[in-house]
Amino acid sequence: MKASKKPVRPRVPMPVQPPEERIRNFDEVATGYTLEMAAEEAARCLQCKKPKCVKGCPVEVPIPQFIAHLAAGDIDAAYRTLKSTNSLPAVCGRVCPQEVQCEGECILTAKGQPVAIGRLERFVADEYMHRDACGLISGKPECPLIDPHKKVACIGSGPASLTAAGYLAARGCKVTVFEALHELGGVLVYGIPEFRLPKEKIVAKEVNALRELEVDFVRNRVGGKTFSIGELFAQGYRAVFIGVGAGLPRFLGIPGENLNGVFSANEYLTRVNLGRAYSFPDYDTPIIRGRRVTVFGGGNVAMDAARTALRLGADSVHIVYRRTVAEMPARHEEVEHAMEEGVKMQELCAPIAFVSDAEGCLSGVRLQQMQLGEPDQSGRRRPVPVEGSELLLPTDLAVIAVGTRSNPVLLEAEPELDLNRWGYISINNDTGETSIPDVFAGGDIVTGAATVILAMGAGRTAAKEIARRLGCQPDD
Repeated sequence: MKASKKPVRPRVPMPVQPPEERIRNFDEVATGYTLEMAAEEAARCLQCKKPKCVKGCPVEVPIPQFIAHLAAGDIDAAYRTLKSTNSLPAVCGRVCPQEVQCEGECILTAKGQPVAIGRLERFVADEYMHRDACGLISGKPECPLIDPHKKVACIGSGPASLTAAGYLAARGCKVTVFEALHELGGVLVYGIPEFRLPKEKIVAKEVNALRELEVDFVRNRVGGKTFSIGELFAQGYRAVFIGVGAGLPRFLGIPGENLNGVFSANEYLTRVNLGRAYSFPDYDTPIIRGRRVTVFGGGNVAMDAARTALRLGADSVHIVYRRTVAEMPARHEEVEHAMEEGVKMQELCAPIAFVSDAEGCLSGVRLQQMQLGEPDQSGRRRPVPVEGSELLLPTDLAVIAVGTRSNPVLLEAEPELDLNRWGYISINNDTGETSIPDVFAGGDIVTGAATVILAMGAGRTAAKEIARRLGCQPDD
């Protein structure tokens, strides 16, 4: 008889705040691996000769190599390997859906749990955060010599633009980032809550590192309103990257949607995150602290809104979703954390009307129960209403998190930009170039709402082509 194969060791658990504690603060939920825990988890990697995990990563991080360096205790080499393709590893290690990307392709998945690639990425990046800014961004000990004649403008300061800016600045290009809001970071700042992605500890550190590479940041400048693409070229910029995201909210289109107490997730999370409403009265930002909160949607944004409402003192929080919990597009970890914290999942239900009280404020939402029918074009079973199965859910604060559309401000001001049928910018997928020569785009303004890592991959693709055209320093 053949000897039984050695069983796969389970992954090292991630330390987290207990649910009963974390719902009372906005501190990061996952507290991170120790060096010993990271080394133990890194030792689980089989160092495959043909690593499928790399193909599962949108920016093709050399995953086995960085994990091998970590297992050997060489944090510097592990970080340099990460930075060779990933501009924001501390961000990606926290918010990327590794379970359907790199970890989803790990060979250990067939026998047990995959290597915790995202957790190891986060550990290495956090360990390296105390290093100098040049190494933080470029992965090299010395800063490059910036050529002031190779000027590039990035519109927006989200993950796509920050990635493009970091790649170009590390190769000697002079980059200016134009941001419409008063703080830098785009969706990393206004969209993702503090308990998932710390702003000062992580996002601000990455932005400040870019400043050390002579990247200029101009705030309160709205592309299409306070400047045009043509004006940027007239000012000597030789290429423009558009990374403005897709921040126009979608609504449900049901009666009562204009009642007091109904918010889009964009507004709700922006008030709390960017406006620091969670830190009242230190920040005097108004926010409704609902007692009975209902969130509509099943993605990461819905989880963020629901968990934020709990931390703001809600007595109960429901998430209403047309399909089942198992089919929610949110990260599994976020769904699990939400349920641990007390969020109630109202699955197989769809809203049909908001109900007001005598003063015109939200008092409830009428729901229609659903059942799953035949698969639709997406391949998922289509929700079908169950006749005569309406119910009323008491609600004094509703948050709609059912997706976004492209913001038309810049697009309407630049009619030469070709758009696709969904209203997003059309590009050459190989270079990121738009219909306007030397104007590039990437991220949600091209794909629609997607992940941070996909936006970063788009920024990197465009930056490579810009660097080639401008004759910036090539990769080693």
